[in-house]
Order: sequence, then structure tokens, then C-alpha cells
Amino acid sequence: MLIRPDRLTGIRSIDRAAGTVTVAAGTPMKDLNVALAARGLSLTNMGDIMEQTVSGAISTGTHGTGRDSASIAAQVKGLELVLADGSVLRCSAEGTDEERAVFTAARLGLGALGVVTELTFGVEPEFLLTAREEPMPFDQVIGEFDQLVTENEHFEFYWFPHTDGCNTKRNNRSAGPARPLPRVRGWIDDELLSNGVFRAACSLGRAVPATVPGVARVAGRALSARTYTDIPFRVFTSPRRVRFVEMEYAVPRTALVAALRELKAMVERSHFRVSFPVEVRTAPPDDIPLSTASGRETAYVAVHMYRGTPHEGYFSAVEQIMTAHEGRPHWGKLHSRDAEYLSGVYPRFAEFTALRDRLDPDRVFGNAYLRRVLGD
Repeated sequence: MLIRPDRLTGIRSIDRAAGTVTVAAGTPMKDLNVALAARGLSLTNMGDIMEQTVSGAISTGTHGTGRDSASIAAQVKGLELVLADGSVLRCSAEGTDEERAVFTAARLGLGALGVVTELTFGVEPEFLLTAREEPMPFDQVIGEFDQLVTENEHFEFYWFPHTDGCNTKRNNRSAGPARPLPRVRGWIDDELLSNGVFRAACSLGRAVPATVPGVARVAGRALSARTYTDIPFRVFTSPRRVRFVEMEYAVPRTALVAALRELKAMVERSHFRVSFPVEVRTAPPDDIPLSTASGRETAYVAVHMYRGTPHEGYFSAVEQIMTAHEGRPHWGKLHSRDAEYLSGVYPRFAEFTALRDRLDPDRVFGNAYLRRVLGD
């Protein structure tokens, strides 16, 4: 049975003194962002898309990139769950021992502990971010990676397979004034080029794979720098209209450079034709048992393939590289890992499964995916 919380939406309350907003679990992230902005408030950090529900975003570990600010789940201050026995539990870090244990784990619970019905997020007064985007050679990005992460509040980059080109993005808080992208420039960059032309290039690559490396080189050379200043969700997020399948792994940040060099070498010696860029982001450690950043400085490597293009061989080869570096797969994206592997890369894995045994011994919330990743 699939539960869709489509009608469980909207902001329930705002506590400006405490810096919190309580919202129904089915509220799309985009609606929350717009509603907060209308009230002069914002989340501290967010991912690069905002189509998910708030409960789906936290339950699967949705994240952006940040030197100091972590995933969306790490911004949760309290939540409400309907448990397997039908009871309703409100929990936070200030509750009883059991409530604290549930809160700690259920911020990223995979739907295994109960149905999330309400969330309380920490928020702050709306601020401005200045985005600086510019192309940079692969070796330069890799060589300066630690410096780029340290010097910027939010740093990420995209490497274009079959090339030595990357596009970097640095987001930092700004005193203003706001200088959004001009409407025409934004439409050309984000809709015409990043979605329209890119979709056409991907379709060509799917039909004629031999064209992919050449198109990638042209696309890499076409990149240009841009700088703009706007409110957070207009900087952190962007439209994604080209359909794709994705796999993402979280590796220790200290392992990123080695893992990326191995990935690049693998693509160069293989027959794979990869039309989508590889996305790299970072996160500080957090204290959520099943968070991909739990207990360690983390770097994320996300690989994509255009929908309808064979992806299994490429993803399998990437997965071999990432698991050799103790990689943790994103819970909401494609991967082949099981409970035996995951229990070895999550030090608090047994803590989560023990809580699951207490809350749902009969596996009311069990399904095939949870059986694979958590065990019976």
C-alpha cells in the first residue's frame, strides 16, 4: 500500500521567537519555500530541486551542499509520527528518553518507523546569497578542492565526462543588494540551454551514442561565468526538466579526490557514453543514525544517465569505486546495496534497527526495499 499525503499540506504554525515553523508532512518543498519567503523566513540550506514533499525529503536524506550547514533532515526540530499500533507520537530532542531516541532516528527514517504527519523545522530570517558560477579545469578543481570548500559556505561542481571541463558554483551570504539574474539571461541559461538544448543533446546521444563525447566537449566549451544575488531558494534550486536516472554515493571527504580520479579514469577507458555531468557536493557530519553524513565529513558523488539510456553497466562500475571507499548510497536513488553492506558503513545501524524492532515488530511498514536495506 502506498500512502500519498497530498491533502496533508500547509503551514500549521510559526514561532518567530524560537525560530521554527511547523508544517504538514505532505507539503511540497517548493510550497514551503515560497510560503516562508512571503513571511521573510528561510531554511538554512536545501537541495537543488524542490518538488518533493517535506516528509519525503527528510526521510530519504535529501541534501544540498554546505561547509557548515547540513541536510534538510538535520534542520528538523520536532516531528509527529503515526506508529504501527495507530498511536500518535510527538517527539523532539527535549522529550523523554524514548521520544529523543525516536526523534534522533526518525528524522531520516525511510518510512520504517511510522508515518510522518507533521514536521517542525528550524528557520531563520531570510537572507541573500551571491552565486558565483564559472568553468574550471578538472585538475584545478581537484587540486584546490579543500580550499574551495573551506573558503565558501556552499561549494559544488559538475564534471562533464569525456572532457576535462567542470562548472563550479560558490554560494555565500551577501549583505546585498539583491541582483537576480536578468529574466532573459535566466531563461536562456536555465530553460533554453540547461533544459531545452540539453534534452535535445541527450536524445541525440541516446539514438547515436558515438556523438556523446563530441557533444560533451562542445557543451563544456560553451560554459560561461555568471554572478547573481537572490533569496536562498532561488539560488539553491533550479529547474530540472530533462528526465534521468540517478545514483549517488556519500564518501568520506578525504577519499573524494581519489574516488573522482578513479571514476574519470574508468570512464576514459570504458565504452560508456555518459551525456550527464557528475555532480559533487559536501556536507558536515551530523548525528542522525542513517544519514549519509552521519559522523563524518562527507563528499557526495552523483552520477546520472538520460532516461531510456542503458545505465546498469555505468552505475555498477561507479558503485564498485564508491564502495571501495566506504561509500554510503543515497536512500532515495538507485543502488544495489543490502543490509549486510550497510551495517558495515553505518556505525549506528544496529541502533536504528533495534528501534524499528520496538516500534514495528510486525513490520506493518515493511516492504521489499526495507527488507533489502534493513533486513527482515
